[in-house]
Amino acid sequence: MMPEGPVAAHDPVRRILWARGLRDFGDGLAAVVLPAHLVALGFGAAEVGAVATIALFGSAMMTLGAGIAGGRADPRLLLLLAAGLMAATGLGFAVAGGFAVIAAVALIGTINPSAGSVSVFAPLEQALLTHASPDAGRTAVFARYSLVGALAAAAGALAAGGPDALAALGVPRPAALQSMFLLYALLGVACAAAYWAIPPLPGAERQARHAPLGPSRGIVVRLAALFSVDSFAGGLAVQSLLALWLFERFGLSLAEAGLFFFWSGVLSAFSFPVAAWLAARIGLVNTMVWTHIPSSLCLIAAIFAPTAGLALGLLLLRAALSQMDVPTRTSYVMAVVTPAERTAAASFTAVPRSLAAAASPALAGALLSAGYADLPFVACGVLKIIYDFALLAAFRHIKPPEER
Repeated sequence: MMPEGPVAAHDPVRRILWARGLRDFGDGLAAVVLPAHLVALGFGAAEVGAVATIALFGSAMMTLGAGIAGGRADPRLLLLLAAGLMAATGLGFAVAGGFAVIAAVALIGTINPSAGSVSVFAPLEQALLTHASPDAGRTAVFARYSLVGALAAAAGALAAGGPDALAALGVPRPAALQSMFLLYALLGVACAAAYWAIPPLPGAERQARHAPLGPSRGIVVRLAALFSVDSFAGGLAVQSLLALWLFERFGLSLAEAGLFFFWSGVLSAFSFPVAAWLAARIGLVNTMVWTHIPSSLCLIAAIFAPTAGLALGLLLLRAALSQMDVPTRTSYVMAVVTPAERTAAASFTAVPRSLAAAASPALAGALLSAGYADLPFVACGVLKIIYDFALLAAFRHIKPPEER
């Protein structure tokens, strides 16, 4: 339970959960609206993929900067700056029309085409949550953190039907799409309000908590390499490209796609508490691997499904399994490094993941434009299965404290 009363107002866990919900609502909204907005401006699949790649590359660079600055700057200050950048990003997308300007806003902004936790916010929040949680409750806290984010992203995807509703009321479609990015900007302001209530971290305590990688370097490097394979694969099927595929393959409307991604997000959300329960019984690594492989098989099967109903059903089944590795992966990284290395480890594993994820959407968009619409999604499933078996082989014997 979250604490109530005056203490709750300054409880870092509570404030981070509020902020995660607000920004993931914005991410879920933007991931579905972005491809429709770009198509309305006259761009195609190649440009959608390119914007996704640029956005993820920009997130990687900012995450690297946050990791470097983690021991020098108050994480609360960095989170406030990131929230301000989120507000500016929404305003930028609302007014940008040319591709060069859109690409620039994507590069330096916080837009997230994957609707997942790939952003500058993640390592800062994860380190604060870990320090505020005991080992025994760490995975449960990260499961709740992921649950809040996924439910909010699902609600954001559902809200992506807003432009259709506004258009039915007579609002011009371009203006209706732009209004969604103005909402994204307001959510950035709300995130800043949530972070503002987190107590500042004194400089001496900051230095004690944050250190460069040392004893855990070997483990973190190997994890980062494996996570990069997983993220490259995931970038081939980011939510914006999957939405575009559904638009083109089955003729789904923006509202229908938003409804699908809403239920997809709900299923993902409720898989997180199950992941925490399962990890307590079979271990973090086993939970990551043995829930991930069936989800990849569902993705491959969905691409070859002959009807929209069957494809969407398989994709929903995939959603119920594919994100169970998210809280367990974060908890595992935080558990197998020393406390002082946690911010550096979160950043070091996040940056290669973001860079790897940034490399693939442009490739996937080019393949979609060239007529190979199924290939990126099949490759995504195959690469993820390879990653799962490699992770199991490399880390099944390295246990977090609660499993020893």
